Amino acid sequence: MMPVAGGGWPNEADVFARYESRVRSYSRQFPLVFARAVGSKLWDSSGRCYLDFLAGAGALSYGHNNAVLKQALIDYIAQDGVATSLDLYTVAKAKFLQTLQSTILAPRGLEYVVQFTGPTGTNAVEAALKIARRATRRTDIVFFKGGFHGVSLGSLAVTGNKVCREGAGVRLGNSLEAPYVGDLGPGGDTIAFLEELFSKRSAMGSLPAGVIVECIQGEGGLRAASVEWLRRLEAACRRWGVVLIVDDIQAGCGRAGTFFSFEAAGITPDVITLSKSLSGYGIPISLVLLQRSVDLWQPGQHNGTFRGNNHAFVTATAMINEYWRTPAFSNSVLDKAVYLRKRLQALLDRFAPHIAEITGRGMMLGVVCANADFAARVSARAFQLGLIVERSGLEDEVIKCMMPLVTPYSELDEGIDILHEAFAKESP
Repeated sequence: MMPVAGGGWPNEADVFARYESRVRSYSRQFPLVFARAVGSKLWDSSGRCYLDFLAGAGALSYGHNNAVLKQALIDYIAQDGVATSLDLYTVAKAKFLQTLQSTILAPRGLEYVVQFTGPTGTNAVEAALKIARRATRRTDIVFFKGGFHGVSLGSLAVTGNKVCREGAGVRLGNSLEAPYVGDLGPGGDTIAFLEELFSKRSAMGSLPAGVIVECIQGEGGLRAASVEWLRRLEAACRRWGVVLIVDDIQAGCGRAGTFFSFEAAGITPDVITLSKSLSGYGIPISLVLLQRSVDLWQPGQHNGTFRGNNHAFVTATAMINEYWRTPAFSNSVLDKAVYLRKRLQALLDRFAPHIAEITGRGMMLGVVCANADFAARVSARAFQLGLIVERSGLEDEVIKCMMPLVTPYSELDEGIDILHEAFAKESP
């Protein structure tokens, strides 16, 4: 750190204002310097504790500095384990692949090969879009209103967020937007809309290459697709020869109560993208699960320097072994989800019409406020009271509860109590 003009040192907040780009966002909503984190709690540099219902935008489903995963990582580093390896074979990668296969894929009757991409979710999405195009020799990808799949150019073309799209600087193409669940109003059939789109495009000789979908929209406002809707979506894609991509970057790895967010529907996507909480520890890792029929890459055709993040392989393996060898953890998440929804329903009962509904599934739930301004005031007030909770939705009108899955009931209650107080203080 350099001295400021005139001598002395900048305070902590000044450092970021002076030296970090204007693109920063979360720090504008929560303008503190954080120093320590454990489980569902964050401490700022002054020592004040906050409950974290943001959890790295879903990247910390197993909590900050999870003790089991931390010990596995410490042990690996102490043994001088390989840190980064491109796509070279390593012991850490072999253990991860074997564990993913034996504990996650095989018990669910899923047969996929694993492609390691660069460390971010958007890189996995880029790979998924490419492979859909390569498999079908077609170009366009259908995405759904409210969908968020990343901000690199290919992923951004299938992301609905207007502000992000405006940042591209170029025209975004080779994509088609379709209505998501509920977008056509009561009784509106969005799968019938999609089938009609496929039929028209087929008649013109321009069927899409693929469809990319979030089973629970994260940034789109915690809107959840039903089992029936997902099954019909899969059937439509099969009927028209369109590659089905499920983006499970935020909703996967346990957030829905099952490891994959689509499990209840019993569908088998052609391609699945995973990232965020896959490492269990917040260490960057991203991958694509491919049906063998679409694994059509030439060696090195999609790559990334940090696709061999062995520290992430270690913690991901530990996460799967610790939480997914039996149904106990999944059941605990589903039980917490029921409890959390009841607590949020009490908010709706008390503060309607300022709250329109409770939305989402599993431990990916949101409070839909009457308008974005009210949601912003409640989120800001909750932060003052010691709770970090973000907003999402088409207008940022949804208060998004994304606490770690390992959050104890006492801290769930504490966080929801803070939300109650925040709503009470901000309600007219």
